[in-house]
Amino acid sequence: MEVAKLLCCRNDDEVDQELINTRVSKIGYRHLQMILYFLLMTYTYCMRSVLSVAIVAMNTNTTSPNPNIPHYDWSNQSIVLSSFFWGYAILQLPSALLGKKFGVKWILVGCTMTNSGFCILIPLLAQHWGSTGVIIARFFQGLSQGCVPSLLNNLLGHWAPPSERSVIGTFSYSGAVFGNILALSTTGVISSSWVGWPFAFYLFGSLGIKWVLIWVWLGADRPGQHTGISAAERTYIETSLAYQEHRELHTPWKEILTSLPFWAITLSFVGANWGSSILMTEIPTYLDKILNYDIKSDSVLSAAPYVAMWICSVIFSSVCDMLINKEIFSRGTARKIFSSIGTMVPAVSLGLVGFIPKDRPQLSVALLIINGGVTAGGLCGFQVNHIDLSPNHAGTLMGLTNGLTSVFSIISPLIVQYIVTDQTNQLMWRTVFLITASVYAVTNIFYCIFGSGKVQAWNDPDQDEDEVAILET
Repeated sequence: MEVAKLLCCRNDDEVDQELINTRVSKIGYRHLQMILYFLLMTYTYCMRSVLSVAIVAMNTNTTSPNPNIPHYDWSNQSIVLSSFFWGYAILQLPSALLGKKFGVKWILVGCTMTNSGFCILIPLLAQHWGSTGVIIARFFQGLSQGCVPSLLNNLLGHWAPPSERSVIGTFSYSGAVFGNILALSTTGVISSSWVGWPFAFYLFGSLGIKWVLIWVWLGADRPGQHTGISAAERTYIETSLAYQEHRELHTPWKEILTSLPFWAITLSFVGANWGSSILMTEIPTYLDKILNYDIKSDSVLSAAPYVAMWICSVIFSSVCDMLINKEIFSRGTARKIFSSIGTMVPAVSLGLVGFIPKDRPQLSVALLIINGGVTAGGLCGFQVNHIDLSPNHAGTLMGLTNGLTSVFSIISPLIVQYIVTDQTNQLMWRTVFLITASVYAVTNIFYCIFGSGKVQAWNDPDQDEDEVAILET
């Protein structure tokens, strides 16, 4: 009854927003959903990045003291590592459209169960089918994981009020960072133990299944579908998003595909996908072949940039929302500032890594950690910018962006394999790092010129100016 009264008042433009805000707890069900999104991204990225370290153990005879742990001698490691991204791009957009039409909750259940199941199967497939079996499993993992970002953006469009968007969105996506920390820091230790590398795949696959059970119990597509949310919090969220009763909106394909702010985000994702792919799939090899760290050190050091990134993401997102809410910078300007921090500093640090002598590995590691840390700027920059442009079509925008740019996550490891024909040759690795730095810089310049933080007219052609103003505050 109270919700109906407040919503009615809102429709008559008489909602006392200050009264609503004072009645809403600072910690509510929107933050519970945020934690669920964080855990989803954590376990998803555990299953994505575990192979980056485990593949070293899988091709090394002396890693585990257990003589029964199998090992292989694959010459196509870069192809095995890139195979995840072959499937990653395929369902990005279809999943966004299906989530928009039928709801996200149960699609997400299916995707996560598929991802977890193939993760658990990798040791068995490797044993019987070799690298081909792993490639098949990674393809299907990529296929299912490709649905996650667009579905998550769809959920954030319904649960993240504009004044909290940087924190809620960044914390949710920072689960990807935490997942890399967890997988990269533990996989080497597990691989060197008696249980060996297969246990890492069993562990992270099981965590994904555990998340599904929690999500079925506590997750919801939107505030109005959650049975536990208070009337005040529901009204606060829906009012801040100028919410209207659910209706199927036509997707403005022409307007989206001719929107420069949309393409600015898309180009930023090119740089981010390229850089993160290099950082995730190739740095363990660089640490091993150039800096001569053993697998335990590789595992911990490979995780260190992500530890720095996760810490920075918490700091950056809070500062970003503060700058926007205090009107120190416009939303668009704040997004560009943090996107620039997240791309230009890594461009410089990666460029420098290739010139540091092999006998100064600590300096290289320090720069790689700085690189990882500051890339967190992108999480509260271009990463959440889809929701700024169009809360109604945020999932579709993410599906388009991530789907179109995933090809660069496929290309970058293959380019590494083409350039780095001798993994102990630092000059070859220098070329890889300089190319990555250039991609970072070019894509960020485009974003700074054409990016925007304003709700676009094609978000909802029927929305009046007052509702658009609410979305932009």
